[in-house]
Amino acid sequence: MDILKRKEFARWQAGKKLSDTALCKAVQEMERGLIDADLGGHFYKKRVARPGAGKSGGYRTLLSARVGHRYVFLHGFPKSDRASITRDEKKALQYAGKVFLELSAKELMKALQAGVLLEVCCDEQNN
Repeated sequence: MDILKRKEFARWQAGKKLSDTALCKAVQEMERGLIDADLGGHFYKKRVARPGAGKSGGYRTLLSARVGHRYVFLHGFPKSDRASITRDEKKALQYAGKVFLELSAKELMKALQAGVLLEVCCDEQNN
């Protein structure tokens, strides 16, 4: 199973001091069927808790996923900043997510080497 994030998402994540562990937990919840919103076309909204707080005042993440196979975190925002994204943002993120989900193993390796995508570290020893 691949858990990945866009470079832009990683920058946002670092600024919010959101750990990879929190993203891994979100993916584990999705695998158990706990999905906050299915936005269509393998595109999902998933709530993630703010460090030291709960999900209700936390972050919203948007990701593309083939549950059980590949997850790509695309965009994140604090719930307090906005309720959702615009229709145009949704279309652009859905398109990018579709591209990332369809990458072959060779293409995925190139995207990782180029820094377009980054791996989310879900090392069990760190959880």
